[in-house]
Amino acid sequence: MPFSHHSHSGQFCRHAKGTLEEVVLEAIRQGFQTYGLSEHVPRYRLDHLYPEETEAGLSPDDLVKQFAGFLDEAHRLKSQYASQITLLVGLETEYITEQDLDMLSSILSEHSDRIEYIVGSIHHVQEIPIDFDRPMFDHALRKLASAAETNVPDVSHMEQFLSAYFDAQYTLLERFHPEVIGHLDLCRLYNPELRFAEYPNALSKLGRNISFAVGYGALFEFNAAALRKGWPTSYPGKDVVELIRALGGRFTLSDDSHGPQRVGENYAEMREYLRGLRVSELWFLSHPSDGHAGPAFKRGLCPTRVPGEWWNDHFWKCRTQAVQYGCGE
Repeated sequence: MPFSHHSHSGQFCRHAKGTLEEVVLEAIRQGFQTYGLSEHVPRYRLDHLYPEETEAGLSPDDLVKQFAGFLDEAHRLKSQYASQITLLVGLETEYITEQDLDMLSSILSEHSDRIEYIVGSIHHVQEIPIDFDRPMFDHALRKLASAAETNVPDVSHMEQFLSAYFDAQYTLLERFHPEVIGHLDLCRLYNPELRFAEYPNALSKLGRNISFAVGYGALFEFNAAALRKGWPTSYPGKDVVELIRALGGRFTLSDDSHGPQRVGENYAEMREYLRGLRVSELWFLSHPSDGHAGPAFKRGLCPTRVPGEWWNDHFWKCRTQAVQYGCGE
């Protein structure tokens, strides 16, 4: 049962740690049966590199080569460890400008036989990364205020910010139909108490996005990274979970690990969150050759429901020991 569809390694993501193989080996050690490898796609402008020392000296061409190297290594590991774990090779999107979407189309065309799924995520508003740190997030809000010729962001600017985030998300969904919707409500990372019901225009766009994704069968990830970033829950928050459920959406799990030390992190806490919300079904991606019924996505994987009561799986019973001793037997 245990699975994750969203992960990174320091080998191919400069704000993560460890090698991709170390991530895979840790997933095997903890007893994961399916694990998705989903490094970020390249960014194509020098001013879009992350504002951190680890990307100093890199160029957009370096990131293109790095991503190609990721696909090579991911498929090598997929083959090498096939008897121990099912590895899925995907990518996580970036949408900063239209160029990113055009280049993503090129990547998908060039590597159509090597990219099995997409984690559809938005990390930028106004071309500013909104999840790097609080000052960058505030900068995005101030940029909206400046456009309105005021220096003090207010409720209307937050509404514009949220709406811009959901509009970008919709464009991504409409164009690429990602199989997994990544951290749907990342836009409130630094305001976890924010409720979309207080922003009617943004709420309407959120509902539109969820309905569209439900329409083609996407899986909405419960993403454990929010717990390590100070949230009391994983992404998405309770109000969004209720909306997804009301619109007929299906849920999956992701650890959004950024290195082997983050594999499976806070999964026990995420389980309790889901149990409190009475989430009775979980889904994961699988290959049709695995014998699972159900229509496949256009890139070939199938959404597959976890049989029985997912919360009673052996993985959860030994979750505490898994971190220290491994629980793959």
